[in-house]
Amino acid sequence: MISPLASVSPSAKIGKNVEIMPFAYIEDDVVIGDDCVIYPYVSVMSGTRMGTGNHVHQNSVLGAIPQDFQFAGDKTELIIGDNNTIRENVVVNRATFSSGRTSIGNDNFLMEGVHISHDTKIGNACVFGYGTKIAGNCEIYDSVIFSSNVIENPNCRVGVGAMIQSGCRFSHDVPPYIVGANNPIEYGGINATILANHGIDEKVQKHIANAYRLIFHGNTSTFDALLQVKDQVPPSPEIQNIIDFISSSKRGLISKKRF
Repeated sequence: MISPLASVSPSAKIGKNVEIMPFAYIEDDVVIGDDCVIYPYVSVMSGTRMGTGNHVHQNSVLGAIPQDFQFAGDKTELIIGDNNTIRENVVVNRATFSSGRTSIGNDNFLMEGVHISHDTKIGNACVFGYGTKIAGNCEIYDSVIFSSNVIENPNCRVGVGAMIQSGCRFSHDVPPYIVGANNPIEYGGINATILANHGIDEKVQKHIANAYRLIFHGNTSTFDALLQVKDQVPPSPEIQNIIDFISSSKRGLISKKRF
């Protein structure tokens, strides 16, 4: 159902069983998939491609022009998957250049006041707490949790199953399965709750903790620490994820915990 009080471009592609409430604004070159709900005062801007079952709440802006001085008016995209909940006052920017895209996967929950900047890529089943701000060109893997008022600076990555505690800000990569804590952010141990929820048994959790002991608390370089992990820690998909993520880091890792 589309309210007669909504402004919907006739060239927008609207799926089946979509509800668009009064005073929503849908621009040209927008795709909204089946079973989505667009609440009042939502703006969905050109270049937005939305899958099925998404709920977008009041005053959110999707596909906003990137807040990037390099933006020169390219026709760019924001790609949103399925079954995401986007709460009030969320802003998501589309990409800066036509060769890029901003993307959000499936089953994510963006709480009030979240801002996702241009060219950032978000996986599946993530949670972003109140007032969290993600800068441009970031990458956030699956099952990541950001508590409230987290600030992620440009070009950083957050590995699968990581958790960032409230108020943290960071400019380096956060590897998989850990907790980022304090300010400045530092390694705060493994995210045992998420690991258990994903069926990772205690033995593998101990191997993950041992790997991070070598990485964060060994008196050696990260490169040598990874060699020690390969040599000393029994292999598993989780350990390989850690090795691959850290090996490909361009920003370096957050700091070890200070005592």
